Amino acid sequence: MLLLSCVVFLGLLTGCLSPLRAVQAQGLPVPVGAKNIVLVHGAFADASGWKEVYDNLVKDGYTVNLVQEPMTSQAEDVAAVKRVLARLSGPCILVGHSYGGAVITEAGTDARVAGLVYVAAHAPDAGESPTSNKNKLPGATKAVAATPDGFLFIDPAHFAEDFAADLPPAQAAFMAHAQMPAAVVAMTAPISVPAWKTKPSWYVVAQADRIITPDLERLYAKRAHSQTIEIPGASHSVYISHAKEVVALIEKAAQQTGK
Repeated sequence: MLLLSCVVFLGLLTGCLSPLRAVQAQGLPVPVGAKNIVLVHGAFADASGWKEVYDNLVKDGYTVNLVQEPMTSQAEDVAAVKRVLARLSGPCILVGHSYGGAVITEAGTDARVAGLVYVAAHAPDAGESPTSNKNKLPGATKAVAATPDGFLFIDPAHFAEDFAADLPPAQAAFMAHAQMPAAVVAMTAPISVPAWKTKPSWYVVAQADRIITPDLERLYAKRAHSQTIEIPGASHSVYISHAKEVVALIEKAAQQTGK
């Protein structure tokens, strides 16, 4: 009985530790710089796509939160991010994929955000939207369609080719039929104050992206003065197919900020 009581007490004590002390107690690495990472998914996907990125960051000692934004409007998606930011202790790196880049651009002015990482993502300027910029530099895909009630989706017959060409066919097929549509009003909403003008940023260019053309990705990265890597052959699903490279850039951002 005494042994059982001690085990219960120690379990409760560990649960009361701060995230950093809990990391130390588990024998995990203690990160240098920002300890918190917040991952924001893009259109036609959900947060489950970050699984390998999440696993590797946690293994390396980071506290990682994932946002499941509704993609019903930019305002509601930004609010979803800020609800997560409000729970954090200490600075964070905000990471966005695809449309999620526009969300972190708007939400990233929050004082808790130390830096931004864009993964094949939109990074609009004030007055711009993902749609307005894609109209100027369109991607290769022609498979995006709209529902009668104003939500965008990718024709499942073309999802693998356009969104996930470097993933196993079975995985791409599952993603095609599990995709989350994004509201047209979310994709067309202009940015008010872009966070990348006042926060340091990093960028992953997917060289074989058919959703956002790599030329638009390079434009975003150049004008934001982002530290940039390019991944040859990477599709729009670069955050899944090249998770290790994405993790390395996120950790570089964390190490260089929030000290």
